[in-house]
Amino acid sequence: MNDLQTLRAALTPDEPAQDVVERSRHRLQNHMLTGRRKRTGLIAVGVGVLAAAVAAGVVVATLPGTPAQAPSQAVAPAVTGQQVLLAAATVAEHAPAGTGKYWHIRTASDKQVYEYWFTSDGHMWFRGAKTAGKVMPLGLYPLRLAAAEVTFEQLRTLPTDPAALRDWLVNAIAHSGARTSAGPLTASDRERELLLSMVSLVSTLPAPPAVRAAAFRSIAAYPGVQDLGSVPGGRGFLLPRDYRLVVDPATGRINRTSMYVSADGAIYQVADPQGAQVGAEWTDSLPN
Repeated sequence: MNDLQTLRAALTPDEPAQDVVERSRHRLQNHMLTGRRKRTGLIAVGVGVLAAAVAAGVVVATLPGTPAQAPSQAVAPAVTGQQVLLAAATVAEHAPAGTGKYWHIRTASDKQVYEYWFTSDGHMWFRGAKTAGKVMPLGLYPLRLAAAEVTFEQLRTLPTDPAALRDWLVNAIAHSGARTSAGPLTASDRERELLLSMVSLVSTLPAPPAVRAAAFRSIAAYPGVQDLGSVPGGRGFLLPRDYRLVVDPATGRINRTSMYVSADGAIYQVADPQGAQVGAEWTDSLPN
């Protein structure tokens, strides 16, 4: 039994006359041909729309007989503070190492500007309010993480794994012999020194790119780091002890900090809530 016979058997319980069957057959065939032409036109239009959608990178699925729905606009996922720090680590890791005769550190806060120049053999020059704008040689000075001293060579060989770097810093602080006015460093003091050492690596010390990246990743994993969102100069972060950092994720640099370690190992805290401007780079000459 063909489709027409099946349809006839289902819809007409009594056998109709032959002329009725022929008329029904012709109507059904005409209807099928007309419908096929209409559907073919729709399919052609649909293929054109689909091709345009694919070219635009968007595919819209619709059911037959329902109006096409405009694609909803994609909502950008929120970027967390940890992701910003990890992005800064990636940028820092791929930044050029830089070369020069002097490592130059500049800090500016409360209208006070301090500058230091170090050579790889440990000689230091200084310019600040007390030198009347002149660059003064101060002899041999080590670089400072915080409590611990560090040489240029040690910086070049520091671990590039975040956990291993943290362990190295913890050990260096424990064996630094540093003391406070009240006596040996307490556990809280050592934790502060660890945090400041990691900040020094990403802000003021001539650490290689891979070491700076490891320090950024250590800060990202540090307990209690809070994201303050967008602030002038980049993304703000609140660290334990109310220390603040402003990170520029596009450059992998620290633009501002509310605390930093000076050349003599002193810890400076800045009253300005925006923190001090900090910058460090290689240069081939001292200012006149």
